[in-house]
Amino acid sequence: MPIKLPTPASVHNLLLHESEPAFDLKCRARWRICSAAVLMAMLLFFNGSVQADDNAAWLKKETERQVAGCKIKSDSGVWLHTPDGVGHYKALWTRDYYYFVKYAGEFIDDENLKTSIQYILDGQRADGCVPDRVNIEGKPIYSPGGEKKPMADHALDNAPFLALLACAYVHRTGDHDFFRKIEPKLRKGLDHIRRGENGLVYNPPANPQCVYGFTDIVAKTGHLLFSSLLYYQACDELDEVQKAMGGDHVVNYRVRADLIARNLSMLWDDQAGMYLAAEVDCRQIDIWGSAYAASIGLATDEQQDRMADYLLAHWDEVFRRGQVRHLPGTQGWQRLFKDKDEYPVGYYINGAHWATPLPWVVPVVARRSPERAKRLVIDVINDFQANGVAECLNGDTTRKVPNFVASITNLYAASEWLANQD
Repeated sequence: MPIKLPTPASVHNLLLHESEPAFDLKCRARWRICSAAVLMAMLLFFNGSVQADDNAAWLKKETERQVAGCKIKSDSGVWLHTPDGVGHYKALWTRDYYYFVKYAGEFIDDENLKTSIQYILDGQRADGCVPDRVNIEGKPIYSPGGEKKPMADHALDNAPFLALLACAYVHRTGDHDFFRKIEPKLRKGLDHIRRGENGLVYNPPANPQCVYGFTDIVAKTGHLLFSSLLYYQACDELDEVQKAMGGDHVVNYRVRADLIARNLSMLWDDQAGMYLAAEVDCRQIDIWGSAYAASIGLATDEQQDRMADYLLAHWDEVFRRGQVRHLPGTQGWQRLFKDKDEYPVGYYINGAHWATPLPWVVPVVARRSPERAKRLVIDVINDFQANGVAECLNGDTTRKVPNFVASITNLYAASEWLANQD
């Protein structure tokens, strides 16, 4: 049945009431103007609600389509969720798959989650190193970069991401037997990562390894922010799983997590009100990392408010079409594994804008400006509807890797978070 909208006259009559004494012409004119204003507000609210519902329906459908469309079958028969739906990245990436499960897990079944965890674990190196990805032949690759030209020996984020996948599976299924079977391997993966006495992940400047995968070409060194946050999160969630199981355990993951929490302040820039990406090389304000610290509970309310103030004050330096730069302004990363001529400032990880961090950035912005937080999500939806889902924006015109799944899953999570705040 079509909805019958009110007219200015009907609103006017409702406000005026026919039984009231007659008003003079000036008073009636004012009431007419007032009635029109009320109607306009009602129409704007109605149209906004319809648009929001349409956006939410499109986003859910598109997320489900992208998650389903990125699957390819391995030689052993395991269905692998690859990072994109166009065959650009033909492997199961540990970190990307975690984002699919974390932010759009309703579209991935428990059995696929279990077999994918095992598929990655089957590629674990003897020294404990967890693969960056495993291809359709079942071959593990440990470092970002080309298979024949790796950027380093390994990446520092894959063991935490794998542990987080395992925790997600246990939370969903209660399969403690599977956890008991794989926990020693998860622990060996975490133990492979170099940490300082303060608990933070440490990357030696003389021989750096790749760091968080969405900054994999960046040679951050010294004590690291994002890698330490992931390590903390993995230990925190492993501790929760073990507590739920009861009994004694070989490792107290709570001790590891608490050590990081106590010492993370060494990377806090109190003047800016943001966290720094690293201690030595790339000691720069980290937009993504600061927001992620807030999302996992490693930033105080005061720190989160200061982060929000920073983002609002540097809005045009950070956001484009709702998507987010790693660094503010026109900065590029100070040290790369790649030639800077190949990755100039403004291109890809060295300055493009991404949808990936929206689940962490949107709640921070919302602390000070809920309307701007909503605007970020709407702007990305509008961009994806008009131009297609992409990995990132290089400037105003160039888009890298279409059908990039983490972009839509993470946008979906940010949108759902906002919906739950209303």
